[in-house]
Amino acid sequence: MSVPVKVGVVGVGHMGKEHARIYAESAKAELVGVFDTDPHIAKKIADKCRTRAFASLPEMVAVVEAVSVVTPTINHLASAEPFLKKGRHVLVEKPIAMDTQEARELVTLAERNGAKLAVGHVERFNPVLAALEERLGRARFIEAHRLSPYPGRSTDIGVVMDLMIHDLEIILHLVRSPVTSVDAVGVPVLSKGEDIANARIRFANGCVANITTSRISPEKLRKIRVFQDDAYLSLDYMKQEGEIYRREDGKITRDKIPVRKGEPLKNQLEEFLDNVRHDTDPRVAGTHGFEALQLASQICGQMTPIGP
Repeated sequence: MSVPVKVGVVGVGHMGKEHARIYAESAKAELVGVFDTDPHIAKKIADKCRTRAFASLPEMVAVVEAVSVVTPTINHLASAEPFLKKGRHVLVEKPIAMDTQEARELVTLAERNGAKLAVGHVERFNPVLAALEERLGRARFIEAHRLSPYPGRSTDIGVVMDLMIHDLEIILHLVRSPVTSVDAVGVPVLSKGEDIANARIRFANGCVANITTSRISPEKLRKIRVFQDDAYLSLDYMKQEGEIYRREDGKITRDKIPVRKGEPLKNQLEEFLDNVRHDTDPRVAGTHGFEALQLASQICGQMTPIGP
């Protein structure tokens, strides 16, 4: 068995504590410690994971090989920079940064110092997506819905950067064609930024994607539908289930798509550890995170308010 990767977690709030939990449970990792700007939270999570609470980032930089940065987006660059400058490998939560300039800085820092930069687009590690890709032909139309109740957190960014960016990164990965046009609408309801948004994206290869996202929905929903030349695929990220519809002998058939269920975040972190230990490229690298942020920024810039 490979030597466990010495890893730390910066930011152990709602999502960061899950990173710490998974690393603590993984045979591939040695969780050497956590850091948070709130020392009480850091100590609580450190005690729970039987590890150390660091008092500063420089202390952690000195002893880790890799780190998860799970801070508010506005702090991503400042939190990741000291690690990348020392050649430490970084997995930064999505979106990669507050803007494309900061994202470009992170990518450049990683390249300059020989560090791996992965971006936490966790849905790419959902088993549903692997099942979809096995059956993917030429996508003609893609429809994605991502709805959530109001979170009371991550409101430093709008719903496009908070939630829609998951689907943007996935669709860019599936279509693999330049974006030719974007139309978008959005409205703030409980936050300063938009809480509901819809975007229609056209690609050079003719594919069209329609994405609806809300963080003030009474229900939680995560679905993607792909219409292609020979079939229609419908997949549910939450239930990790899927169906494929085909026309055969003049009739429409419906079949279940087999999905090997699993925890996407665990899949993501285990693969990041493998990237570090075996010197392989991250599935969602800094450049992919940059491209998703660039498209999200374009959507936000072209967004037309809903209403009179």
